[in-house]
Amino acid sequence: MKRKLAILGSTGSIGTQALEVIEEHAELLEVYALTAHRNVELLAEQARKFMPEAVVIADEEKYPQLKDALKDLPIKVWTGAEAIAQVVTMDPIDIVLTAMVGFAGLKPTVEAIRAGKVIALANKETLVVAGEWITSLAAQHKAPILPVDSEHSAIFQCLTGECNPIEKIWLTASGGPFRTWEKEKLATATKAQALKHPNWNMGAKVTIDSATMMNKGFEMIEAKWLFGLKPEQIHIVIHPQSIIHSMVEFQDGAVIAQLGIPDMKLPIRYAFSYPKRLKNNAPRLDFYQQNTFTFEKPDMERFPNLAFAFEAVRKGGNAPCILNAANEIAVEAFLQNKTSFPKMSDIIEKTLQKASFIAKPTYPDFVATDAEARRIASEFI
Repeated sequence: MKRKLAILGSTGSIGTQALEVIEEHAELLEVYALTAHRNVELLAEQARKFMPEAVVIADEEKYPQLKDALKDLPIKVWTGAEAIAQVVTMDPIDIVLTAMVGFAGLKPTVEAIRAGKVIALANKETLVVAGEWITSLAAQHKAPILPVDSEHSAIFQCLTGECNPIEKIWLTASGGPFRTWEKEKLATATKAQALKHPNWNMGAKVTIDSATMMNKGFEMIEAKWLFGLKPEQIHIVIHPQSIIHSMVEFQDGAVIAQLGIPDMKLPIRYAFSYPKRLKNNAPRLDFYQQNTFTFEKPDMERFPNLAFAFEAVRKGGNAPCILNAANEIAVEAFLQNKTSFPKMSDIIEKTLQKASFIAKPTYPDFVATDAEARRIASEFI
């Protein structure tokens, strides 16, 4: 029987690659629902190609255009954040790929968990913002969370079948486009330069996060909750070749790593087919051509966002939620040429200091914290 999928964020980088994977394995996988933020043209094109039961456009102003574009098809067309949160609960859906960007992905992920769906998690902000609550909720509703980020998928793959305790994990990072830049030079970094990732093709927001190392900070927080680790068990290592996607070190000193060419379709495919592996005709890793693997320690003075992430996760409570909201505002300001590359970190640091701290936040607290932190961060731009 085919696995039916809801793709949240189908017009983004992860979403479009996920649809390619589904197309490659049409005998096993089927699209049931598609959602997008505001890219009506591509969403309508995807709907015509995959013929889902329902599509949702988050931006309500785009609804008439989408409705008109699909008026000749028997596809349900809805709009708004609430509709996205509701569509994931539809009974036939087996797997929900959460590939929406930012805090907006939290509520639909929560509703999918409550509906007992398998979560293919590509929205890292969900666990960054509310990791303890989300993992508890997933356990309560017996909703598996399968990581789609290449690093977490690598750890997950290394641990499959393992029953031994983890001593530490190594999350690899490419170092981004500014890995070799001096601190003073970073003040001149432009948006165009920051968006040129050396190894991966990703959306604008996550590409900027990679350039500032915030992406790796978020992945560290995710790893804590996904694998039940303490922050001190999670180590970041710069690996510019992006061939080793992450490693697990055990108490006997053995290290198991997952390797492969940089290709997001591999972790997407694994999440969709787990515990099986589907055939993949993509190019293979050629070890005769990979004669150099290098590793470096991250510089948290040049890239303080990584340090902020460790501070936030150690503090706990709603601190990671504040971190995420401030970062979303800072990145958007940088993409709009309203702030400089180093000042993004200043905005985040000041917001972390000023926003209200809550030690034991509830879901309404996360929503309120997100709003407060965004308002505060905006004041520093």
